[in-house]
Amino acid sequence: MNVEEEVERLKEEIQRLGKIQPDGSYKVTFGVLFHDDKCANIFEALVGTLRAAKKRKVVTYDGELLLQGVHDNVEITLKAIAPPPPATAAASSS
Repeated sequence: MNVEEEVERLKEEIQRLGKIQPDGSYKVTFGVLFHDDKCANIFEALVGTLRAAKKRKVVTYDGELLLQGVHDNVEITLKAIAPPPPATAAASSS
């Protein structure tokens, strides 16, 4: 699996394990992700995948490096996916 595929899988797992917020984002703690058996089987390096997702502005969390135990209560937020822009009159009349 390449980094882009891992980030996509991470998004799916955060949606599965997290709680949806009123703005459409999802929140989950690092500990929940880290201790989940399915995530443990998918992600060889969860911390690296989280850092890659943060660099791509897919997720946000405090700090740079998350460590099991120490940072189990750190909230990870999967940003809300923006809806597609509405079709314009020019695009639909062609």
